[in-house]
Amino acid sequence: MGNPMLQRLRTMLGTLMTALLFLALPARAETTLRVGHFPNITHIQGLVAHALSRQGKGFLEPRLGSDVTIEWLVYNAGPSAMEAIFAKSIDFTYVGPNPAINAYTKARGEGVRIIAGAAEGGSALVIQDDSTLKTAADFRGKIVATPQLGNSQDVVARAWLKGGGLRITQTGGDATVLPTANPDQLLLFKQRQIDAVWTVEPWVSRLELEAGGKVLVDDRRAITTVLVASAELMKAQPELARKFAAAHHELTEWIEENPAKAQKLARDELLAETRTEFPEALLERCWNRITLTSEIATDVLKKSVSDAQAAGFLRDAPDITGLMAKP
Repeated sequence: MGNPMLQRLRTMLGTLMTALLFLALPARAETTLRVGHFPNITHIQGLVAHALSRQGKGFLEPRLGSDVTIEWLVYNAGPSAMEAIFAKSIDFTYVGPNPAINAYTKARGEGVRIIAGAAEGGSALVIQDDSTLKTAADFRGKIVATPQLGNSQDVVARAWLKGGGLRITQTGGDATVLPTANPDQLLLFKQRQIDAVWTVEPWVSRLELEAGGKVLVDDRRAITTVLVASAELMKAQPELARKFAAAHHELTEWIEENPAKAQKLARDELLAETRTEFPEALLERCWNRITLTSEIATDVLKKSVSDAQAAGFLRDAPDITGLMAKP
């Protein structure tokens, strides 16, 4: 028989060595994905997923891996979100097609990739209730507000006015296109300091319900929102980008199958982000103007390119084949 004290000492040393080896193993690195969206109903996937993350019931996170967390960021309009992509401040974002096209063109095919569709429709031109405006040509001398210079509604508004024979510049012309944050648009419209607003839901419905506006152009076919990824992230972590796109597809299907739950989550999230209550009836009104889709209508996307050219944001028509990249 061996010495009992020696045996205990050996056992203790073995346990200590095992513990030291365990501590020496590298810790599993946690990945934080930074994801952007706007406080708009046309960004319903972002609103719902953000709300569930805020509640600790993340929809996207479990589908990305146990070591992945999401940090959500909120933007007012697309150009700001694209700047964040280039500054490496976000990895994915829900955004309108035109800022993505502009960013892709300026970066000469680098920087961003559209990896999925998100929403169509929910974009409209709203005029005052007593307005006699009917065509683009009637807007001579008028002021039209849009969410931000170069965002999708800003581009469409400028192209539409130019299509009516008006001369439109970034600072004036025959009609003034005034980039203004959505909450400020509503206030200016109520005060009748602007003649019209080209924007997206829920602001279209708020302009109707709260300010007596009426819709002149209801652009149901417009690609309102796409899901964009950092090209750098897609190259460095293609599997993670694939998982994110797949999770977005699942989320879109879940929202379509559970509209009442999705609207409730969207209302909660909008309240958290804007400190504004959105009535249930308002959300239902918005819902009727929006079509959710994870696919991208290529012909409509090409129309966005021609609109951007007409509005003066693109000199030449870029080949956007490389912009669309399903992971």
